[in-house]
Amino acid sequence: MVDLKDYGFKAVDSKTADDIIPARIIEVHRELYKAICAHGEVSAKLKGSFLKNLNNREDYPAVGDFVHLIYNPIGESKIVKLLPRKSKFSRTDLSGHNPRHAKTVLEQVVAANFDYVFIMSSLNQDFNANRISRYLTQAYQSGATPVVILTKSDLCPDYEDKIEKVKALSNDLDVIAVSSQTGAGVAEVAKYLCPGITVVFLGMSGVGKSSLVNTLANEEIMLVNDIRLYDDRGRHTTTHRQLVKLNSGAMIIDTPGMRELGLWDADEAIGEAFADIEELICDCRFSNCSHKSEPGCQILLALENGTLSQKRWKSYLTQKKEAEFVKTKLKKSSKKKSRII
Repeated sequence: MVDLKDYGFKAVDSKTADDIIPARIIEVHRELYKAICAHGEVSAKLKGSFLKNLNNREDYPAVGDFVHLIYNPIGESKIVKLLPRKSKFSRTDLSGHNPRHAKTVLEQVVAANFDYVFIMSSLNQDFNANRISRYLTQAYQSGATPVVILTKSDLCPDYEDKIEKVKALSNDLDVIAVSSQTGAGVAEVAKYLCPGITVVFLGMSGVGKSSLVNTLANEEIMLVNDIRLYDDRGRHTTTHRQLVKLNSGAMIIDTPGMRELGLWDADEAIGEAFADIEELICDCRFSNCSHKSEPGCQILLALENGTLSQKRWKSYLTQKKEAEFVKTKLKKSSKKKSRII
């Protein structure tokens, strides 16, 4: 028998029928799910009544979700209920359209119920503080705690300035430089991987995620994935999402949707990631300051004296613009639905 508490489950105060048990989603293959429950791993599909009562796409189970299901020992179990989430990663789903031409904007949840977000970036020529800043916004938006992991420290002997650049992006941010080759920093990362803790990885392909996971697990658990997920040109071709349990008892969520996520309902998260900028805006002389030519503008002053970089200000404006675009699309979609009803 499997103890679901080992997978981070905390009992919810709800009565269920005798044949309904809790489970956690560990893989998603379109309409087919793999879940872990007291009886072990099971294949499952959504029960007809579940599909009938779906109101939004975000109500579909994602990797990491806890659900109630009707266990079937000889066939596919049936998922009957999605349990409340403590954290989630959502992306904007524009149904394959160019954002400017999309008629509707939908929320698609790609991972749920995690404790930490490991934002991974290599210390080589691909290091990009603006990209890390965007990932931080997404991490704050999820409801989990971000930790920045700077990989391949053995290839960059003088990386302290890069660490300081990342720490300047947000208050009280833990930034760890690691090397899977030398083992530097690995113990510091491992302290987060306690039993029952779930971590998601956010970052571009090629930053050394697989090597780090294998080092942390003391076994090559990502080897098969590397062969299956990449073609002969090395492009990422993941076809499904999954949760993997490490020997430490911690879990990681690996999903192709985690490399780049559209900002969804991100105003509060942007405020956390750019708290310094929003404090400056509050101190501007005029409440409707456009930050272009007004006297008493604290943004212009900070840009002039160098306490705020042009790159960080541009990153803030870009993310605010994207968040506003999504909000506008949502309002239009909502009005259309109201007219139809």
